[in-house]
Amino acid sequence: MIARSYSLLFCALLLAVPSLAQQATGNNWPSMGATPGNSHYSTLRQINRANVSTLKESWRFDTGESGGLETTPTVIDGVLYGLTPSKKVFALNAATGKSLWTFDSGVKAGAPSRGVTWWTSGKERRLLAGIGSFLYALDPANGKSIASFGTNGRVDLRENLGRDPEGQSISLNTPGVVYKDLIIVGSAVPETIPAPPGDIRAYDVRTGKLRWSFHTIPHPGESGYETWSPDSWKTSGAANNWCGMAVDLERGIVFVPTGSAVPDFYGAGRVGDNLYANTLLALDAATGKLIWHFQGIHHDIWDRDFPSPPLLLNIRRKGKTIPAVVQSTKQGVLYVFDRTNGRPLFPIEERPALPSDVPGEVAAKTQPYPLGPGPFTPQTVTEATLTKRTPAAHAWAVGRLKELRNDGLYVPLSVGKDTLITPSFEGGGEWGGPAADPETGLIYINANMHSSIATLISSASDLPGRATYLAQCSVCHGDHRQGDPPSFPTLNGIGRKLSTAEITSTIHTGKGRMPAFPLEGKQLNDLLTYLETPSDAALERAASEHQTATEPAAAPSHKAQYTMTGYRRFNDPEGYPATATPWGTLNALDLSTGKYLWKLPLGEYPELAVKGMTNTGSENYGGASVTAGGLVFIAATNFDHKIRAFDKTTGKLLWQSTLPFAGNATPITYMAGGKQYVVIAAGGTSLNPRGPTGGVYVAFALK
Repeated sequence: MIARSYSLLFCALLLAVPSLAQQATGNNWPSMGATPGNSHYSTLRQINRANVSTLKESWRFDTGESGGLETTPTVIDGVLYGLTPSKKVFALNAATGKSLWTFDSGVKAGAPSRGVTWWTSGKERRLLAGIGSFLYALDPANGKSIASFGTNGRVDLRENLGRDPEGQSISLNTPGVVYKDLIIVGSAVPETIPAPPGDIRAYDVRTGKLRWSFHTIPHPGESGYETWSPDSWKTSGAANNWCGMAVDLERGIVFVPTGSAVPDFYGAGRVGDNLYANTLLALDAATGKLIWHFQGIHHDIWDRDFPSPPLLLNIRRKGKTIPAVVQSTKQGVLYVFDRTNGRPLFPIEERPALPSDVPGEVAAKTQPYPLGPGPFTPQTVTEATLTKRTPAAHAWAVGRLKELRNDGLYVPLSVGKDTLITPSFEGGGEWGGPAADPETGLIYINANMHSSIATLISSASDLPGRATYLAQCSVCHGDHRQGDPPSFPTLNGIGRKLSTAEITSTIHTGKGRMPAFPLEGKQLNDLLTYLETPSDAALERAASEHQTATEPAAAPSHKAQYTMTGYRRFNDPEGYPATATPWGTLNALDLSTGKYLWKLPLGEYPELAVKGMTNTGSENYGGASVTAGGLVFIAATNFDHKIRAFDKTTGKLLWQSTLPFAGNATPITYMAGGKQYVVIAAGGTSLNPRGPTGGVYVAFALK
């Protein structure tokens, strides 16, 4: 029944204690996660349980741009550093919101960025920012690029990947981490072929020189090479770190969670378990040498990336202190390890997994299941857990559930058959990650609670551009350009809305959730023809008319593959989740017992709330922060645009305020001019199906 088991017996009592990576942030918020170990924790207590109800808006900074924000600002010595939706870097007076400087690289960059990296040594100071395919080093005093870094102040991340740089689409949307004089970075890449490999790379923070690389798709002779098809290191891509990292400065270890290999949903070209995709890596931060690893999904065909930076903290067990690393997942479960050696601190079982019936696909024989802590999202959907919003919605959901393949976790997708995916492709856990309170050992994590539907189709086609469309675009926009509005717009009629130049620019630079695609020549021209033709039927007629009676139809030049028909929600006919509420939660977990102290709905749908259906919870992106003042601050919710403060012990709501846009980011807190501020980037996100998007930073302080 159980293929193999990683187990560690529980002791009677666990107690979490502060680690070096969790130490107080003081007056500053120096990195995306507040500390190198991503605690999201502040020792400040000027704002506390007793007075948080009097919190008022102090200032706001409007970037004047739309497109959304996911940025966690950095604050150092009274200066706040952030990014606009188009990835201009700026500095503000942290007490007033007054602009100090702005850096505009001139590079067009589509996806939003989650922050910048701060480095200091003695009197030297630098800001490092990922903009498009480049890593820039800036002088934080004036925002000017430092010419001695890389080439004219920047490093081209397309280089040193073992492939033609001009053919790579790569960006740095989550800030890198610092270890001594190194800036260590991951990458965001396309989720379809072609995509570059997800090498983890360390650059000299002063010169921009590459100091080491770790191949997440191993080359011949490297450990893990045998878990791929022989040529995968040359043809496959991704297995990248897009969500961020954690650094144990004391031990010199960088912890790197990776995502799936491409293509996400069909792995016939990468047969094997695919190390080091979907893996938590522990690397020597100075050299990039592998210390230990844990693969959370073998041969991923569900896009189950590790979605957030790891969290470092210490666990006390039987009188001994164990340095731990916690990794959240899209599956809604947590993995907890001894960070020195990778030993699980809660049992993990390898269980048999279902085979695939798709031609060429070889699904993994087993998958890992953590036995503790318990999941923070539902793992299955039954008739009893369907929506009860209205009798009609429930009846529809019951009927639809009967039509779906619903066999639990790790069910390989089928051709032409809808499969229920729970939790959804969007999580479970997402990029915000957990926050940790070193005073109590509690961690706080927000979660999405909906499900998705998916099916595969053949990507083979004789229509010009359709095979490219199916391989590159259909996973979001559907197999016939229909999209899944409002989450994913239809592309039918796109030629009447945008010019050829505008469509080409979007393909090359990306936009919102869409990455850039390095398509050129005939492949690009055929795709543009397909997108700008009103329908597939019109293309078929044109192809038929072009073909002469003596000219046989050309055989497809591409190898037959399979692709997903699009990210689709399991929603009822009115667009609400077809599963029961809550649809989003905030959870407090006691790592001393592996038990949840409290769980509560996070967010509302305003139109349902006015009808009396409150506390439904909603889809949410962005994380929480926790303070010594007894508070958990979180925005994240897509639809009600609120930021909230909860009592960190009881979960009681103590304060809330409405933002100009959804706050799909993590709030920060700091001191400036003797006053404690809470700041959130409010701009929405491409994952917010209702929009609109903007780019506003809002600061709150006591009256």
